[in-house]
Amino acid sequence: MSTFKNYKAMVLSCIDPRFQNFVNKENAKKGLTNKYSAFTIGGGSIGVVAPTFKKWHQTFWENLDMSVQLHDIKKVIVINHRDCGAAKIAYGAEKIANRETETKIHRSSLIQFKNQLKVKQPKLVAELYLMDLDGSVISFN
Repeated sequence: MSTFKNYKAMVLSCIDPRFQNFVNKENAKKGLTNKYSAFTIGGGSIGVVAPTFKKWHQTFWENLDMSVQLHDIKKVIVINHRDCGAAKIAYGAEKIANRETETKIHRSSLIQFKNQLKVKQPKLVAELYLMDLDGSVISFN
């Protein structure tokens, strides 16, 4: 059993320094300040599901397994962001060349993540978001 009773979520987000404050503010709105496990990886969900980053996948899932045990995680909040360099590397710059195709790429990777989570950690809930350059978010829940 966890000794960290207040930790109920893991937040998966990108390493991009432009978004760290926005991610923290979004989590604060949810009452999660200092109450979540954080995992940052290039692309957020893209880093966990894209074939380009296959070597990273196992690291995330092992970390999540540990976080569930140590922090009594009940959900994973995934926050991808626009203008993501990892998305360009994984899927090509043309796939994020306009807002509509960029949204589709992120939505697809977030849904793919959620489907993998259902298999690997079926008791966990996923919350899926895409953050804009101004810190506003859209939900895919």
